[in-house]
Amino acid sequence: MARRPVKVTITYCAECGYERQTLALTEALLLACGHELSGVELIPWVEGSFEVVVGGERVHSMYRDGGFPEPANVVAAVHRIAGGEGLP
Repeated sequence: MARRPVKVTITYCAECGYERQTLALTEALLLACGHELSGVELIPWVEGSFEVVVGGERVHSMYRDGGFPEPANVVAAVHRIAGGEGLP
């Protein structure tokens, strides 16, 4: 199946100082998935948030899942979604 580039959006709490985690995840994505990405959007937010959306699918939510995502899990989600798995 043909791969399609996907956009990753990371919404993080700037008030909480989550920039380090955001940049580490962004680096992992660019190194592992560069050709599968159409873009990486970073959105500074508030209220303790850290949300990761890949191709329109929320793959991690600090509110729902707790903590920060493992970069390997987000990379796997990019590979899965860019490959068309789980799409209608």
